Amino acid sequence: MSDCLFCAIAAGRVPCRQVHADDEIMAFHDVNPQAPTHILVIPRRHLAAPSALTEADALLAGRLALVAARLARDLGLEAGGYRWVINCGADAGQTVPHLHLHLLAGRPLGWPPG
Repeated sequence: MSDCLFCAIAAGRVPCRQVHADDEIMAFHDVNPQAPTHILVIPRRHLAAPSALTEADALLAGRLALVAARLARDLGLEAGGYRWVINCGADAGQTVPHLHLHLLAGRPLGWPPG
């Protein structure tokens, strides 16, 4: 999608602090971090929200989770704990209409969120 910020990042048209890239998934530091560690994990293919996932996307969804888990391990986040957040729609806090997983860590994260 030509006007999608995350598609532009995935295509290299917008710079980011990248921490992972492969043919399907990309991860980078959030420019407006909500925790000391705040990484966004995105599919390179445009999907507007989690609700756009279909059965055909099962492997992609699994890869998104596996990349987030590996990043958490590689960054040493397991000892203190971390949170994954995937928002769907404006009321849930989704501000960029491209499926993305937030990996948050480095401070106590309250519950319930929001």
